[in-house]
Amino acid sequence: MMQISFSSFDAMHNEIKEEVVEKFKEVYEKNWYIQGQEVELFEKEFAEYCGAKYCVGCGNGLDALFLILKAYGIGLGDEVIVPSNTYIATALAVSYTGAKPVFVEPELETYNIDPERIEEKITDRTKAIMAVHLYGKPAKMDKIKAIAKQHGLRLIEDAAQAHGAEYKEKKVGSLGDAAGFSFYPGKNLGALGDAGAVVTDDKSLADKVRALGNYGSDYKYHHIYQGHNSRLDELQAAFLRIKLRNLERWTVDRRNTAKLYEQQIKHSDIILPTESEGEKHVYHIFAIRSNRRDELETYLNEKGIGTNKHYPIPMHLQGAYKELGMKKGDLPLAEEISATQLSIPMYYGMTPEEISYVIDTINQFQ
Repeated sequence: MMQISFSSFDAMHNEIKEEVVEKFKEVYEKNWYIQGQEVELFEKEFAEYCGAKYCVGCGNGLDALFLILKAYGIGLGDEVIVPSNTYIATALAVSYTGAKPVFVEPELETYNIDPERIEEKITDRTKAIMAVHLYGKPAKMDKIKAIAKQHGLRLIEDAAQAHGAEYKEKKVGSLGDAAGFSFYPGKNLGALGDAGAVVTDDKSLADKVRALGNYGSDYKYHHIYQGHNSRLDELQAAFLRIKLRNLERWTVDRRNTAKLYEQQIKHSDIILPTESEGEKHVYHIFAIRSNRRDELETYLNEKGIGTNKHYPIPMHLQGAYKELGMKKGDLPLAEEISATQLSIPMYYGMTPEEISYVIDTINQFQ
């Protein structure tokens, strides 16, 4: 029986090991670990990659979203539209500002926020829409952008799972007013620790985010805001620069694996993800759905295939958001996804034999 982990860095990291070790030595010997040349170069390169003017490194993806909201002056008494089906960090970023996350249901077939449901949740307190490109699939940004413009709202992309994804030939990160990225190790572009970034075309926003993430300082010992400590360090920036040069090639590999899954998994109890015309899905997660999800997960695990659930408890039913006073049944689509979604192995370097084993094992599920 084959053993296939849900995720693996082995192939990726074996390819770049020598370069990473040499870069570590280089940074180590410079004795400059914060706000140095590697960060400056990565910010320039990642902004160019995203098709944006500015990139500001920070500590993680949650901080990236929080700093954007903070820089826009969003806070107590305000509301921000957030998908009901996403990782909790999206909502936490809103909560940390003192604002209230307002959950909008997704489209079942895309997992992303349903643009048709947004306007009914907009009030005179709404200040922004947070569009998440969940699992690596771009949200329907044209419709969301039109709604944001009509109501005078900021449009913020949560691109934590979507490095390199494209919507109508533009990369995510360049589709709204600003975007937050995570470089958590498991992401398609992952650091060797926590890291994140804000990407935008707005220089004033970029400058404010940079200051807010550096104790509110615009230059040393000069503090114009009550800021935070959230900075991308030199080592992580150096490692990310190496990985960024390989990202497109690694993405092609993921997309090829996804194509085989989509073409060859044929089971009446399983719903596969979709890629719509005009978008490029980067398959951070290959998310399937089944009304027999728990049975399927047990079966696959017994056959040596690793799986995960993204996410088993929707945000409105988590203890963290009990103050919203929501109960089971209030957001049925988010609840349905939580009860039926299963993530199967998807990573760079899966062998043809491993891919075939996953496909065949799923097709034999009874």
